[in-house]
Amino acid sequence: MKEIKVKDHGEDVALFRSEVIGALTRMELSRGELAAAFRDLAKERRRLPGSDHTRTFSVTTLERWYYAYKHEGLAGLRPRRRSDRGRCRKLTPEQRALLVDIRREFPSATVPLILRTLISDGRLDKSAISTSGIQRLYREQGLDRIPMRDASSPKTRLRWEAERPGALWHGDVCHAAAIVVDGEKRPVRIHAMLDDASRYIVAIEARYQEREEDMLELVVGAIRRHGPPDGLYLDNGATYRGDALRVCCGRLGISLRHARPYDPQARGKMERFWRTLREGCLDFMGALSSLHDVNVRIIAFLDTHYHKAPHASLMGRAPETVFREGERAPDDINEQRLRDALTVRVRRRVRRDSTVSIDGVDWELDQGYLAGQVVTAARCLVDPKEVPWLEHDDKVLQLHRVDAKKNGTTTRPPRRPSTSTPKPTTPTEFDPNRAAMDQLFGKKGGGK
Repeated sequence: MKEIKVKDHGEDVALFRSEVIGALTRMELSRGELAAAFRDLAKERRRLPGSDHTRTFSVTTLERWYYAYKHEGLAGLRPRRRSDRGRCRKLTPEQRALLVDIRREFPSATVPLILRTLISDGRLDKSAISTSGIQRLYREQGLDRIPMRDASSPKTRLRWEAERPGALWHGDVCHAAAIVVDGEKRPVRIHAMLDDASRYIVAIEARYQEREEDMLELVVGAIRRHGPPDGLYLDNGATYRGDALRVCCGRLGISLRHARPYDPQARGKMERFWRTLREGCLDFMGALSSLHDVNVRIIAFLDTHYHKAPHASLMGRAPETVFREGERAPDDINEQRLRDALTVRVRRRVRRDSTVSIDGVDWELDQGYLAGQVVTAARCLVDPKEVPWLEHDDKVLQLHRVDAKKNGTTTRPPRRPSTSTPKPTTPTEFDPNRAAMDQLFGKKGGGK
């Protein structure tokens, strides 16, 4: 059978006290004999549970233990909480009220900061209380920082999980150590998407930047391999708040959700993965010279360890196993629908030199007659290298990059296409001055 241990420190102390006076409670002693027994016990040194030193106990203390044990048994010997616990006996009622009011009005202020400020202001004596005393006061009043911070939410925090693989994907970016490329130090940003129900990484890639465009490319790659999720759960950074991502998710029927600001606990699954990736891979990268080297090592770590290792939150099952066994609803996502969902359109005015700026790049069109007009510029984010185009009067107009040097030696094309309509063979009478003079002198018909 397993060893029976004491429930807590209070029960351990009660057992110790019962061992000291327990024998007296089972003896028939007169008042004088009982008093003598207490005096003899008061001379003996004993070691309290959890203490490194021995001590004696007074006759009064032994008598209190004796009668408590006779009336209440072992429960009567448990240490009792002080009736003034948490009241900070050296503080006045006004000072205690001041400390409580400060915590309620400034919940983010730390106890050392509160104590240091009040001592500097002269409203609290340095020897009146310590930081641990104030912390006890706040705990007794239910004013701990973490419970107060969590209490700002209208809902209780619970552990949650998506009902099946593919129901929800988390997206986030991890800042890794910079690498040196051709003698230049470049930042490394690792973009990843994690399936909530299985903890499987559906997409991951190291890049130099963390733009919305980078996240969209990651989403497209994951959708092509695994189909679309029911929802995306993202951070509140600018990378995940752009219109392109919002419109794309709306067109594909993907619910877009964002975590509450300043609440890292809500992103616990993703943060736990980043910790695992750092401890098992990123901290041992060494000196690398390309993103390719970084990505190869990350993929090797995932395929040989993370996806195949037992996961505590999955009851010891591997993320890859859970993800592969999950039932996902069929989808009708094809390349054309992806292109439609990721085609963005903006209004641009064509410059006088027949150029238009799109995402900081100057493009040129052959239709010079559109100079000065407002047109619709379109671009498909499925392939960032694809050339944008213009849409005007139900026509698709091709663009090409501006080559200023080539244009310097190129014959200027006509602004408008030549017309095939022949000019009249006889001159047409048109004389605005004569018409004005005829009107002035009252002539009619415009005759000579």
